[in-house]
Amino acid sequence: MSPLNTQRTLTTRLKRVAGLGLLCAGLSAMTLPPIAKAADAKVPDSIKWTIPFGVGGGTDVWARFFAPWFSNYLPDEPTLMIDNVPGGGSINGANLFAMRAHADGSQWLGTSASTQYPAMLGDPRVRYDYADWKPLLATPTGGVVYASPSLGKDADSALQALLQEPVKLAAQSPTGVELPVLIALDMLGVDINPVFGMRSRGEGRLAFERGEANIDFQTTSAYLSNVQPLVDDGKAIPLFSLGVLDDDGKIVRDPTFPDLPTFNEIYQQTEGEAPSGNAYEAYRKFFASGYALQKLVMVPVDTPEALTEVYRQAAREFIKTDRFKQESTAQLGPYTPIVGKTVSAHLEDAMAIKDETRQWLITWLADKFDVHLATR
Repeated sequence: MSPLNTQRTLTTRLKRVAGLGLLCAGLSAMTLPPIAKAADAKVPDSIKWTIPFGVGGGTDVWARFFAPWFSNYLPDEPTLMIDNVPGGGSINGANLFAMRAHADGSQWLGTSASTQYPAMLGDPRVRYDYADWKPLLATPTGGVVYASPSLGKDADSALQALLQEPVKLAAQSPTGVELPVLIALDMLGVDINPVFGMRSRGEGRLAFERGEANIDFQTTSAYLSNVQPLVDDGKAIPLFSLGVLDDDGKIVRDPTFPDLPTFNEIYQQTEGEAPSGNAYEAYRKFFASGYALQKLVMVPVDTPEALTEVYRQAAREFIKTDRFKQESTAQLGPYTPIVGKTVSAHLEDAMAIKDETRQWLITWLADKFDVHLATR
């Protein structure tokens, strides 16, 4: 056993002994920390973690980064086995998990925006329901919309130009990662002419650099590594960020981009009122599920709560270590994973879309982009 694993096992045993000592001293169980209350929960020897994407993709790499951390910090160091089940943009693997997963803690699921969005849109291929699962951990991301300097010398002049002439965005799909961005730009009154079919957001950025698109959007990690140099060289002008969710579910400025206003702020500035209505509800829900909760570790909802708490407590412990903070930057960007009740509250809110909002979105996609969704 490695020194790190030995230390984790020793720490776990000491915590159990400390918990017993407190009980003998006559303290109620309510005063004990969550890990002590859950000490009797049996962690399976092995955990199969279904990843509904192929090997080497973003979610697969994300899961393989987290797996040893969970293993090292869980009691008895269980083996976490990554089971890749690609197909249907993650729908196939999520469907299989929904049908077959046992609620004994031995099976986990990794999801992403590609799993959340089809469920929210009522895709008839979806056979899973997020109400049947509960989250252990979520990793957020952010994003920035930026424009070509051909539109203006600064953000204010570029925004004004956006309202006066059609602009091009090289995008992947109207129902993919760009969906909340497309809604935001439309709410601002931008005449957006997206060119769909890009295989990645990286291709969209390259189209922007070649001058084939005069507006673009990138998630935080890609923005920091590939777009910030363009900004520094005067070849791109950042307009606004999507923001982040605070603990109360309110969209606030992204701490990675504290000087950039959020879409909400830009809308307030240009329209003289806070965004509202079905368009904003759609934006807010898809931003939350696709960015604030971009990737999730899920278990069946009937998984014993004591065992669920053991998993969550392990995550709480390792994400606060200096080593995790250092190693996670390359994988997760400058964001801290979210654990526990905050994730559950955000996820429940994001996935609960009113019929009128969903119908508005279906009509908007058809009218705006000639995309006709089949819904169940």
